[in-house]
Amino acid sequence: MGNDGGIIALKHEVLYQVAKLAFEGKLESDRDTLPEKIIPGMIPHYRCCVYKEREIVRQRIRMAEGKAPGLEDDGNIIQVIEPACADCPISSYVVTDNCQNCLGKACLSACRFGAIHPGEKRSRIDANKCRECGMCATACPYNAIAHLVRPCKNSCPVDALTYDEMGLSVIDEEKCIRCGNCIHSCPFGAISTKSWIVDVIKAIQSDREVYVMIAPAVEGQFGKGITMTSWRKAMKELGFTDFVEVGLGGDLTTAAEAPEWYEAYQKGEKRTTSCCPGFVNMILRQYPELKDNMSTALSPMGELSRLIKSMHPDALTVFVGPCVAKKSEIIDQKIPGNADFALTFSELHALMRAKDIELTPMEEDYQRASTYGKRYADVGVADSCVQYIHEMGHDEELSIKRVSGGKECKTALMMLAKGRLQEDFIEGMACPGGCSHGPSAHDTSRKAMKVRDQMIEAADGRTISENLDQYDLSKFSMHREGPLPVPLKKPVE
Repeated sequence: MGNDGGIIALKHEVLYQVAKLAFEGKLESDRDTLPEKIIPGMIPHYRCCVYKEREIVRQRIRMAEGKAPGLEDDGNIIQVIEPACADCPISSYVVTDNCQNCLGKACLSACRFGAIHPGEKRSRIDANKCRECGMCATACPYNAIAHLVRPCKNSCPVDALTYDEMGLSVIDEEKCIRCGNCIHSCPFGAISTKSWIVDVIKAIQSDREVYVMIAPAVEGQFGKGITMTSWRKAMKELGFTDFVEVGLGGDLTTAAEAPEWYEAYQKGEKRTTSCCPGFVNMILRQYPELKDNMSTALSPMGELSRLIKSMHPDALTVFVGPCVAKKSEIIDQKIPGNADFALTFSELHALMRAKDIELTPMEEDYQRASTYGKRYADVGVADSCVQYIHEMGHDEELSIKRVSGGKECKTALMMLAKGRLQEDFIEGMACPGGCSHGPSAHDTSRKAMKVRDQMIEAADGRTISENLDQYDLSKFSMHREGPLPVPLKKPVE
């Protein structure tokens, strides 16, 4: 088994074992025996010794229970598992075989910290003294000193990852936008998120109504024939009261956001979308001066949760999708009426595996969203808003900048902050390609995306307004805060 496969398998095994014990009511009594059960014997599989492997498993168990892996907790849903991170090379500058061991030793002269020493065949760098300034690499006439950027740091779009004096990765809680890119880029599996699987199991086993809401990105991820009907059947078998597709929440977000866009367009003002929590976190943490440019509409998760709770006041709602930042939306943004818990696809799979529940191919007879709501996972927010504005009888053509991925989002927001953005609106998705390619996506292959397109094309062609006419939207607010935009109405003929 390859390293990546081994890491993923270990993550899933820990989640499964914790879920199984939680369902059986044995988590408290059997928790301490899990590390040895998962890592049996004396032969290590991934690390230097089984004792280190078991300590990593122990910390993963803590995270599966929603706790920090170690004693300290800064509140971030994303945490570093230190014993796993310790296997990563500490020095990011290394002397390669290109070194000619020249007499000039320009690298030694360039280093201000005494970190470089002559060796028998090539110079060497003392990682304990190196401050990673890069002067040695610049000075070397043979380009023999390479800069190795750790994958976790390289993947972070907001430079929130640094290293401490021991070479361990440190996440800057104030900078981090919780996008989750670092989690799956780390080849040592040293970064992970806290989980709510135990809380969800307790909720399912309680007397409360518990509704599960699955993201639009799910279509196509699990193969041809696995429809929303398949998911609804499996979720009821798992113990949820009912299942609702979050594409309906996308339609609700559209109905809230489109009037804001139209009103801003009339005033000559610029706006950004507000449905992606990673993008919202980037605005709030990196560009707080743009907060008033952000739509006040709730995300599809928040909109749908409020709709469900308006009909079932005592209900709990659980979001499932490929997004890590959804957990941050619940914890950090603290929006009243939002989902109570958020799970990734792999966390939900652990629950299903613990109860021996499998998805089965079924004909689709459950549609709660328009195709525009379903397309929210594909950088489709702007298209939905434009469609809704047209449905309301307005034919204005809006100028929109569609961006996905941290770098594109950062560039667009920088242009807006400097007053140099030409477009009127920014649709921002923190994940490249949108939610369908989120950090916890099940399958992002071209084949999966083709199946997804086929499934959405097979859905009925109801309009956004027709879909929402089925619901009483007067019982809850569709906005975070602030003055509400003027509702869009069809012009009087």
